Amino acid sequence: MNLQKMFKMQAELDRRIIREKGLEGRDLLPGLILALQVELAECANEWRGFKFWSENQEPNRTGYIDCDVCVDQPGRYEVIHEGEILSLPCPKCEGREDVYVGDRLLEEYVDCLHFFLSIGNTIGVKEYVPFKLLTLTNDITGFFNSVFRLVGKWDRVFLFFEHEQYHVAMYQFLQLGEVLGFTSEEIEAAYMEKNEINHKRQQEGY
Repeated sequence: MNLQKMFKMQAELDRRIIREKGLEGRDLLPGLILALQVELAECANEWRGFKFWSENQEPNRTGYIDCDVCVDQPGRYEVIHEGEILSLPCPKCEGREDVYVGDRLLEEYVDCLHFFLSIGNTIGVKEYVPFKLLTLTNDITGFFNSVFRLVGKWDRVFLFFEHEQYHVAMYQFLQLGEVLGFTSEEIEAAYMEKNEINHKRQQEGY
């Protein structure tokens, strides 16, 4: 996984957002840290494994949802042509009755990565330095809690002078990706795709 390339791509996107949203001179770091925590929570929510009270603890990876266009006639779509009612394959799901909306768990993980990279760029981290530490668990809940704990300790002033804090949290986050079952290739491809979407959103006035 080419993290150095991603740091540069994220910096380009962040510069565009700052320019187009008129955010020059604003201290964005507190918002970035909070956004990362929100995305971590959303990622955990899509993983579902901590929900011991639920019958459904399977990760949301299929990415398929019921089509919202052909609700009354699954897979079909009725149109009137020259006074005649025609039943055609649904234009949205193409008759399949469901729509692929992507791998939700991977997408949320990559959203976290976007904010990790933005924070790194903001505090002046030029490259990721693997900072290995003793991992006391391979339990996914433990990894989520570890990343939350590390990010929750971040302080603006300390981060600017002690990048070690950042690298430790990033290492744990990358370990979390591994135990969730993502390959480096999957993460990088998903990042590239989401980065393109984020640029498009800026173009469309998101």
